[in-house]
This record gives sequence, structure tokens and C-alpha cells, in this order.
Amino acid sequence: MATAEERAEISIYGFRLPVYSKWSFSSSFKYLVGMSAASAVHSLIQLFLCLVKAVKKSSAIPSKNQAWLIFAGDQVFAFAMMSAGSAASGVTNLNRTGIQHTALPDFCKPLHSFCGRVAVSVAFAFFSCFLLATSVVFDVIKLSRY
Repeated sequence: MATAEERAEISIYGFRLPVYSKWSFSSSFKYLVGMSAASAVHSLIQLFLCLVKAVKKSSAIPSKNQAWLIFAGDQVFAFAMMSAGSAASGVTNLNRTGIQHTALPDFCKPLHSFCGRVAVSVAFAFFSCFLLATSVVFDVIKLSRY
């Protein structure tokens, strides 16, 4: 998403207008990039801590309090990624369909590369939400053992 930008020209009523789109022009795209980065940092910290515990041959989650903290973090980031993906998909759909009751066309015809990158980013956001939700299920299984 952070590399999504493109320039092109569109024709509205015979006038050629230059269009330029960049991910940072939209608040929802900024939100998606920010939440993706925060979620990646959260997941990498969890991975690092699990690898350290595996090297030491100790339990990955040694206490109930730590299990609750991991559960809460996974839950928060799963919902945040769902929220960010939903916000970005709304803007992406508007770019793809245009505004129906005005003369503004869809911007994805001239900016197909930009729209493709954004669509892939939104798909990965929902996929990461699914993975975080799966992690929440495993956290619940771990918490049920305490």
C-alpha cells in the first residue's frame, strides 16, 4: 500500500484532465498502513518472544496474566485490522465505481495499477485479521488450561 501511486489522464465532457492518486491522499488508506505496521510489530514481538522461549525450552506463555495480555492484544489488533480493511475497502469501491449521480467517472480505469495495489493491500488486511482471530482462538485454548 505504501508504494501505491499513479498518474494518468481522464476525459470528462471532452476535457482531458490529469489525475494523480497516492495512498497518502486518503485517511482510510493512512489508517490501513498504520494499523498494518502496528499489527506487524505486535506479531513480530510475539514471534520473537516465542522463539526466545523455545530456545530456552520453557513455556511460551508462562503465566495466566501474560496469556490474558496476549489474548487482549491479539483481539485488539484483529478488530483494528478489520476496521482498517473495511475503511479502505469503502474508498476503494468508490474509486472503482465512481460517483453514480454525478459526472465523475471511476478512477480505476486510468489508474489501474494504483487500484490493483490497493485491492491487494485490502485483501491482505482481511487475511491478517483472519490470522489474528485464529491466534485469539489459540489464546482461548491456552487460557482454558489455566
